[in-house]
Amino acid sequence: MSERYDIAIIGSGPAGLSAALNAKIRKKKFIIFGNKELTAKLSKAHEINNYLGFYKKSGKEIQEEFNNHLKEMDISITEEKINNIYAMGEYFGLMVNEKMYEATSVILATGVQHGKLFDGEERLLGKGVGYCATCDAPLYKNKVVTIISYNKHEEEEANFIATIASKVYYIPMYKEEVSVDSSIEIINDIPVEIIGEDKVSKLKLKNSEIDTDGIFILRDSISPGQLVPGLKIVDNHIEVDRLMKTNINGCFAAGDVIGKPYQYIKAAGEGNIASLSAASYVDSISKK
Repeated sequence: MSERYDIAIIGSGPAGLSAALNAKIRKKKFIIFGNKELTAKLSKAHEINNYLGFYKKSGKEIQEEFNNHLKEMDISITEEKINNIYAMGEYFGLMVNEKMYEATSVILATGVQHGKLFDGEERLLGKGVGYCATCDAPLYKNKVVTIISYNKHEEEEANFIATIASKVYYIPMYKEEVSVDSSIEIINDIPVEIIGEDKVSKLKLKNSEIDTDGIFILRDSISPGQLVPGLKIVDNHIEVDRLMKTNINGCFAAGDVIGKPYQYIKAAGEGNIASLSAASYVDSISKK
């Protein structure tokens, strides 16, 4: 049996980090998934004046303080991308490629999803549309694959799938210079619609069309409804009560993912509440 955590936290922005601090203080066995760079949005903030105790600080300065706090508390971030979370009754199964983590409770702090769904994306999900190239790569041996990427660090996934597929098209949705394997064809165009009857057959772009067997859309975050089947979503945000509980027992959410205002101090406070609620939930389960 794999190791089971008390709390799994998805996201390393202010909400996720605040949840991790409280899980540590409450002496819970937890794991936090995210990015060691924490959050790009925070580091780009010019000046933040509404975070109590951090007057006239830049996002970068606050980020450094976050890092110092994590170091002091001996909290490390696991840089793995969770693709799906399944409620299994007494615990949750968190899927990372072929690997599964187990946790008694889950806190979703994934932030706001950037990039709206493409026409045809939801309908063809699992029928040629996917969100993890390395997970599904074996299905595309000697086939044509298109990757729509929102982040430069996803170039590694493109390079990996190029060793398996017969042809890879790469569509960067970011501004940095692209450096992928020379066998990969870079398309600088805007995706509009995914076309296919029972499975993907082509991608329509603003100025062109690509015939393709599979399309991987690598966004910074998967929409919470796709991440956790059965999760109640209202107006593109996860619905929670004042204790940050979702409609799924043992699943909590905090930060921008639950709605406006999108502010760091609000997110940190909600992460605190979600963590206290998750700790109480874990305690109530262990007493049974």
